[in-house]
Amino acid sequence: MGCGSCSTGGGCAPSGCKSNGSCLTGGCGKMEVYDWLSNLDAPTNYKPFPVIEVKFKGARKEFFLNNDNIYLEIGELIAVEGATGGYDIGHVSLTGELVRIQMKRRKTPIDQVTRKVYRKASEADVEKWKLAKGLEWETMHRARTLALDLRLSMKISDVDYQGDKTKATFFYTAEGRVDFRELIKKMAETFRIRIEMRQIGMRQEAGRLGGIGSCGRELCCSTWLTNFKTVSTAAARYQNLSLNTLKLAGQCGKLKCCLNYELDTYLDALKDIPDRIESLQTEIGVARHQKTDIFKKVMWFAYPNTEDWIPLKVDRVKEIMAMNKRGQKPVNLKEEALELKPTAVVEKVLDYENVVGQDSLTRLDDKQRNKGNRNNNNNKNRTPQGARPASAVKPPQHIRNKPELKNEGGQAKPQGSTPKPQAAAPKPQSDEAPIEGQAVATTTPSANRNRNRNKNRRNKPKDPPKDE
Repeated sequence: MGCGSCSTGGGCAPSGCKSNGSCLTGGCGKMEVYDWLSNLDAPTNYKPFPVIEVKFKGARKEFFLNNDNIYLEIGELIAVEGATGGYDIGHVSLTGELVRIQMKRRKTPIDQVTRKVYRKASEADVEKWKLAKGLEWETMHRARTLALDLRLSMKISDVDYQGDKTKATFFYTAEGRVDFRELIKKMAETFRIRIEMRQIGMRQEAGRLGGIGSCGRELCCSTWLTNFKTVSTAAARYQNLSLNTLKLAGQCGKLKCCLNYELDTYLDALKDIPDRIESLQTEIGVARHQKTDIFKKVMWFAYPNTEDWIPLKVDRVKEIMAMNKRGQKPVNLKEEALELKPTAVVEKVLDYENVVGQDSLTRLDDKQRNKGNRNNNNNKNRTPQGARPASAVKPPQHIRNKPELKNEGGQAKPQGSTPKPQAAAPKPQSDEAPIEGQAVATTTPSANRNRNRNKNRRNKPKDPPKDE
């Protein structure tokens, strides 16, 4: 980006230019170019450069001749000549002298630019172009189905319709050569358009589709990277990275391109580090090499059966290596250990709330536990129904199943402090006063509400009451 309107303006939220895609650089899309000559006045005898750069879908850019000297601005939709006939619709990405520099960088002579600009896109052209772009998603999935029916080992990843809706380019990835002649026949019958198949690599596929990398930013191959250099595992070894395939691989399945970004810096710093050093000989034993800080130029060693790592400067390690070659040994490396200052941990003050780091891992368990406690508390605090006596508490199971024993007066025989429920069904209490000398029937506790248990107790044989 050439302007700072989309930079972070303080805190963690981007400021943004709030121009809805019409910012100073022509937009926030893929492969944006900043025209730093737009504010300069051209000389009086200046003849505009007759070639312009046009941007299409998937970061595809091509050069076209503007023979009619149509006044064009960056971001305008124009109709240009198609590669195999017809016309296509694209955005103007660059004009003027910067196009000459881009052609020189890509090693494209002006003689090879043969296609020309037709006109500015009209409303009918834009509507037809939008209609064609709306068919790309459905066309891609139908083409995948046709490829699966023919059992072709290929993956159709993207479809690009031409602006006049007469041709479509299918981009696919495959491990080897694929014979898709039968597939082209079926697609031509299905879609009624001209078909072009183009094989791309895994990295080109990731660049066309785009995405978010493990760093949290957009993929480099879909925003600014145009030259895909070879990446090897040696780049990870030089930078002391763990050879973990899942961490070193990008979304394309290949090694990440960013492994090469700092490789030259590491190679320059490694020139001062001793190569292939495993141990140092001392009088008290052999100290093994543990790790190296390349930029601080500090190396750590440790004796066998000890957990203390001894930091040494690289220059001192070279001196000890020279002593070992002469047959000399230092007494102890601990006496020459480097004193490292502990790094101060600075707490970051976040300017927004409800971040993930502030939530407890057991927050869901606490909610479930509180929910269970709330139900138990409700059961405990439930008010009694009617004139429920305090002694009407549900007895234990082993006491409820025992047969009821009665004394001579016909009343239930008490056992301990826990009353036993009556085996008979509960009878409603009458308002009449009880008669003297007659046993008063007690009511069944209301806590015993399980109907199945009451039925079982009714059908259970009872012991006959004792004779008076």
